Amino acid sequence: MGNSNFTRRQFLATASTGTLAAVVAGTVPAYAKAGRKASQCAILGGKPVRAKSFTRWPIWDKSAEGPVLEVLRSGKWFRGSGTVVSQFEEKYAALLGAKRCVAVMNGTNALATALHCLDVGVGDEVIVSPYTFIATYNVVLNATALPVFADTDPETFLINPDTIESKINENTRAILPVHIFGLPCNMTRINAIAKQRNLKVIEDACQAWLAEFGGKKCGTLGDLGCFSFQESKHLPAGEGGAITGNDEALMDQVMAFHNCGRVKGKTGYTMIGHNRRMTEYQAAILLNQMQRLEADTARRVENANYLTSKIKDIPGIVPHKLCEGATKAAYHLYPLRYKSEQFNGLPRNRFLAALSAEGIPCSSVYGPQYKDGLMEAALTSKNFKRAFPKERLDRYRDELHYPGNEQLCQEAVCFTQNLLLGPKSDMDDIANAIQKIYENRDALLKAKV
Repeated sequence: MGNSNFTRRQFLATASTGTLAAVVAGTVPAYAKAGRKASQCAILGGKPVRAKSFTRWPIWDKSAEGPVLEVLRSGKWFRGSGTVVSQFEEKYAALLGAKRCVAVMNGTNALATALHCLDVGVGDEVIVSPYTFIATYNVVLNATALPVFADTDPETFLINPDTIESKINENTRAILPVHIFGLPCNMTRINAIAKQRNLKVIEDACQAWLAEFGGKKCGTLGDLGCFSFQESKHLPAGEGGAITGNDEALMDQVMAFHNCGRVKGKTGYTMIGHNRRMTEYQAAILLNQMQRLEADTARRVENANYLTSKIKDIPGIVPHKLCEGATKAAYHLYPLRYKSEQFNGLPRNRFLAALSAEGIPCSSVYGPQYKDGLMEAALTSKNFKRAFPKERLDRYRDELHYPGNEQLCQEAVCFTQNLLLGPKSDMDDIANAIQKIYENRDALLKAKV
């Protein structure tokens, strides 16, 4: 609890009958300290809930230095002359339960490679989650294809399967669901739509290492799965990515395309390719980081569940909801929705500033990026005008409104994954800071900060 000196007996002695009834009913958090005046928010001059920092990320293990130095000293830094990338691919595929894995430069290139190898290109359309990192949009646009957005379910932060079918037409080639923040999408429904309409499924699992849907790992449920190993990620190497799949012929194409068009074990070039290879020393770092991945994931899940239990009854705070069929989230970020009306109209930006002042790093994360000029720049480009009829581009512009996603973009508040790696007392600090702001909502509204 936030104050161990305030005992259960003291709480019972000072709380009013109405307050006790509210606690029993679950409308007031049990850790809210009844019978006393709320302490002043740090942003208004009070003492912050937390003065120390959270767990730093990435975490470097000195035991990794030997293998990395061994690679560097060997002079075999390229996967064609070394074996470390291949070792990582085998171990990562086994960890996920996938038949194959191909390691690449980064998550963006993993997505771009998957699109290419599933024959998504000029004039095609791809159904995409709108609530995502910009790379998911960019790879489709860079293929001179249209990213056609299905709306977001604000409760789950994920693509709403109910809105997918109305977006499909004769030019639709694939569905690209995003397991954003490591929250698994409803792959049963997405795969059923794809099968019925003869579409490919590419999972953007760039934030979903070890997340599970139906007991199976994200990234193994579609035609191809894509991962990122950028520095902030749970499996970090500074940069890096991977593509996973179970179709041997398709994975042979992925391997060849990422390696300049060359198939392993054969001479010459079998296809027009690209160079998207991972380096040997990146793979050496990843092999070391894999040793902590499962334990870290378990800690994040435990702390996320505990944090949810602590904040779910604070008025105006709505934790994320896992979709039906999801069996494990990975929590690259812990997301909730902030309802300002329950804070007497305190704007979200003021809530975020007050929370940060209490020593709790937080963010609103993504906005409606399709409204920031990116899409119009693509639609007015020479390549898009060549690839799509004017009528289609005009209709596309008219469709750039997604109520569920725009609601979420106005309400989302997130905490990064490293906040979930500490003790439960860290979660208490987060919950107590939110409760403190709720108790000071009127003072925050009146103050000019």
